[in-house]
This record gives sequence, structure tokens and C-alpha cells, in this order.
Amino acid sequence: MRSRYSAYARDDTNYLFRTWHPRTRPPEVRIDPGITWTSLEILDTDGGGPEDDRAEVEFAAHYTTAAGRDALHERSRFERRAGRWFYVDGDY
Repeated sequence: MRSRYSAYARDDTNYLFRTWHPRTRPPEVRIDPGITWTSLEILDTDGGGPEDDRAEVEFAAHYTTAAGRDALHERSRFERRAGRWFYVDGDY
């Protein structure tokens, strides 16, 4: 989760695409240039240990836009494939 947040903050769409599960990723990843990501709070985790193949992470990603400050709150699901974690989807 932290690495994907960093990729959004650094406008690294290639990393986001590569870490999105092939079953659910869009054909193209775009980042809104009007958003400046300012901080990430991990609120809860479930799974994701060395023996797990699935995990959930609840987070709040804080950002600013021309309209002011806000946060994206999501519970994300991840799956491990070939030893690597992939973002599957999330609920807002």
C-alpha cells in the first residue's frame, strides 16, 4: 500500500500498472495532475503476513486540490502472486 501511495505521489503510472492485478486493472492508469498527495494513514490491516496470499488495508490518503484539502478513504484488497503483492480492488 505504501509503495502504491508513493507511486501516486510521484506520478509513477508504470509502477501502478505493474502492481495492479491483471484481472482488475484498467487498460491505462492515469493520475489527476490537479491532486497533490500529502500523507498516508494506515488505519487497519488484515492478513498480509509471510504465509498469507491475501490482505486488506484500510487507509486514508490525504491530498490537496485547488478546492482545498480532502482525503480518500478506502479498504483495499491485495493478492500475492509469484511472491509479489498486487492491488485487486477496494471499497470507498
